[in-house]
Amino acid sequence: MHGIFNAKSIAVIGATDKKGKIGNDIIKSLLKCYKGKIIPVNVKGGEILGLTVYKSLEEYGPVDLVVIAIPAAHIINAVENCGELGIKNIIVISAGFKEISEDGAKLENELIGICNKYDIKLVGPNCLGVIDTYNDMNASFSADMALKGKISFMSQSGAIMSAILDYADKKNIGFSRIVSLGNKAIINEKDCIENFVEDVNTEVIIGYLEGIVDGPNFITACREASKKKPILIIKSGRTSKGSEAVSSHTGTIAGSDSAYEAAFSQAGVLRIDSLAEMMDYSTAFALSPLPKGNKIVIITNAGGPGIMVTDEIIRQGMELAEISEDTKNRLKEGLAPTASVKNPVDILGDASPETYKFALDVVLDDPNVDGVIFLVTPQSVTDGEGTARVAIDAVKKTDKPILCSFFGGTEFEKAEKILSKEGIPNYLYPRMAVNSMKALYRYSKIKDMEYQEPPKFDVDKKLVEDIIKNAYDNGDLSLGLESFDILKAYGIPTVGTAITTKLEDTVTAAEEIGYPLVMKIISPQISHKSDVGGIKLNLNNKEEVEEAYKDMMKNIPLIEPDADLEGVQLQKMLSGGKEVIVGMVKDPTFGPMIMFGLGGIYVEILKDVKFAIAPVNHEEAYSMVKNIKTHKLLEGARGENPSDIDSITEIILRISQLVTDFPEINEFEINPLIVFDEGEGALAVDMRLVLKENN
Repeated sequence: MHGIFNAKSIAVIGATDKKGKIGNDIIKSLLKCYKGKIIPVNVKGGEILGLTVYKSLEEYGPVDLVVIAIPAAHIINAVENCGELGIKNIIVISAGFKEISEDGAKLENELIGICNKYDIKLVGPNCLGVIDTYNDMNASFSADMALKGKISFMSQSGAIMSAILDYADKKNIGFSRIVSLGNKAIINEKDCIENFVEDVNTEVIIGYLEGIVDGPNFITACREASKKKPILIIKSGRTSKGSEAVSSHTGTIAGSDSAYEAAFSQAGVLRIDSLAEMMDYSTAFALSPLPKGNKIVIITNAGGPGIMVTDEIIRQGMELAEISEDTKNRLKEGLAPTASVKNPVDILGDASPETYKFALDVVLDDPNVDGVIFLVTPQSVTDGEGTARVAIDAVKKTDKPILCSFFGGTEFEKAEKILSKEGIPNYLYPRMAVNSMKALYRYSKIKDMEYQEPPKFDVDKKLVEDIIKNAYDNGDLSLGLESFDILKAYGIPTVGTAITTKLEDTVTAAEEIGYPLVMKIISPQISHKSDVGGIKLNLNNKEEVEEAYKDMMKNIPLIEPDADLEGVQLQKMLSGGKEVIVGMVKDPTFGPMIMFGLGGIYVEILKDVKFAIAPVNHEEAYSMVKNIKTHKLLEGARGENPSDIDSITEIILRISQLVTDFPEINEFEINPLIVFDEGEGALAVDMRLVLKENN
């Protein structure tokens, strides 16, 4: 994207002198500040706003960047023409592609083919364009040039881009680079991340996305970029209806929201939920140093708001800083006798700017303090403007974050303007300041975290290759006993198992395994065996085995008449341990996604599960186990022995390697995995493995 942002000459195909047309707006936007050569192109020729209009690009010659704003039907020829002239950078503003119809999607695929043929970097189609404030380039039809600042912004929605720019202008918030992604035919969010992180003027990366083009490479790009700069992203389409709206908006496959949550967490991306949060957080990051810890002090001129902020700090998982005795004594020397020198530091309703300055200077000197919420309410004697200047001076001098909440309305209009002029955000509600402080702290942890490579275990990959090939040769997509051989090949312990298809063979196998036994029906059409009487427990002799077998073969067809009963599975009955589930599903955006949670029948009832995108490393696998809501059951609740969490973690890692090694695996589930006491391991009891079609 370097060639786009650093273009010295820009041609606009579809330029026009008709007001209100996009081709006219783009020329106007460029003329306001762009210092390079502007070349309007229109078959009619003539002059636009004092610029000579060329009837074709051939008439002028090669340029650094072309912006195209003509009907979609003519785009292909225009881009082909650019390619023949050796032009490598194009922005297609025009709509009418995959976002509207199948025919539009075909047209977009043709556009992609031409871009690949000529190695063209293309933004769009169906976009607003791009802006680079430091290069004075507004190659968009956004009405005004954005202010210069430290934030770079990518948006899949042109309307949201326009709204953010309008809001930012009002709040004196500046940007470095802005990209309207549109349909992302060539340039996508990964390209923007890689460009923004290398831009010397960018300190914060923000984005509005409706989907991601290349999930695995996006994770890699963000993982590297987030070590240098914070990445804040709104991903819409959390709900099924939202996902449908996403698809109809830009033709994007939304993917599973659980996958996005997992991917963002693993990539070091801070996912946010609203445009208000986006602007609150990004301005905090653009201005503030990161806290070294999560111990926060509140300075306030009112008790009630101080209590509210205290509650919010605790609710957000941060701590109220313990002020040292030395700090308390210093505060007592300069504050009124009735002021509170504990945290929150309540300097009373008549606090002057000098009082705020004194209290702020003292608490910032305390090594126990990592950040300050600077809270001001409008009292009859409050000097809002003077107090705002105190905050500005302190922000410029300290290496600790200070977030301001001048909590009021008309009384603080002048104070807010003073803060805004210096680019310092004022959080109208104290909770917003606390949320932003938490975001700063979260990113400080991300930045400090060292990424671990996933481990590589010594496995029998050849055996699994043979099993999968044989399954495809036989037309079997759902594996039976062979799936246990796959587990063994990857070092995952399994309970002793036999599969039989006849009554006499079942009895023989039962005698060989030994009692007590579990019997389970085998049918590709039955996922929930217990619901149809397909699991028989505590079979203690051959008579009970015979009765259980006959019962299944007689009654299950009455409940599931279309089910194909392929036989039964016999296993030794296990005692003790806890049931957990480890599974994998393929996400259309990110690929194999590992799941962990409580097992047995509880996984669907409680839905207490965690996800991670494969391959996972040790820290990610361990976090999956530790972060389910019921993890205390595994750690040993109410005097029970702790479970073997290390064993679960290793099994997750081995499964991650398996599904990464074999993309043919479409679904995978061990349910239950019986985990025993600490140091005693775990055993896979029941599993399901489904291969993808048309391999």
